[in-house]
Amino acid sequence: MKYFSRFILYTILGWKTVGEFQKDLKKCVIIGAPHTHWLDFPLGIAIKFAEEVPANYIGKAALFKPPFGFIFRWLGGTPIDRNTSTNKVDAIVEVFNNNEKFILALSPEGTRKKVEKWKTGFYYIAKGANVPIVMITFNFKDKEVKVSKPYYLTDNKEKDFNFFHEYYKDVIGKIPENC
Repeated sequence: MKYFSRFILYTILGWKTVGEFQKDLKKCVIIGAPHTHWLDFPLGIAIKFAEEVPANYIGKAALFKPPFGFIFRWLGGTPIDRNTSTNKVDAIVEVFNNNEKFILALSPEGTRKKVEKWKTGFYYIAKGANVPIVMITFNFKDKEVKVSKPYYLTDNKEKDFNFFHEYYKDVIGKIPENC
């Protein structure tokens, strides 16, 4: 899958990756932004295989039903029921705590629509599991995926979010008006 994904992503589609995933990092939360279009998902999957990142993701439970649910699981997905009142952050922190290796990739916006404020679940998951955050961009303007070094959270949420927003400030998603 690595070479096939690299051929499609880099040779045919003309994307490039700047920076690299730290291969010895056993646990982290990857945040990918901006999330403005459904194409962000296959792009993320292509990056996962091309760069050999054993990332997992969560998705709405409806995606994991037959006949295609097995594909989403094979791609690293885990269904989550967004209609229940369970504490999803605590449940995901427990997954981190129960595994020697676990990498979770998600979108901090939580939707493809324009948002004024990011959701905070990714932050509290990383904080609760005591794992770093790795930021990746989906910059459609330059066809560039930029990968950050692991960022270890401070005890200052505002400072951390300012750092995240600064990293993404000039990134243009597939639908620029949703950035």
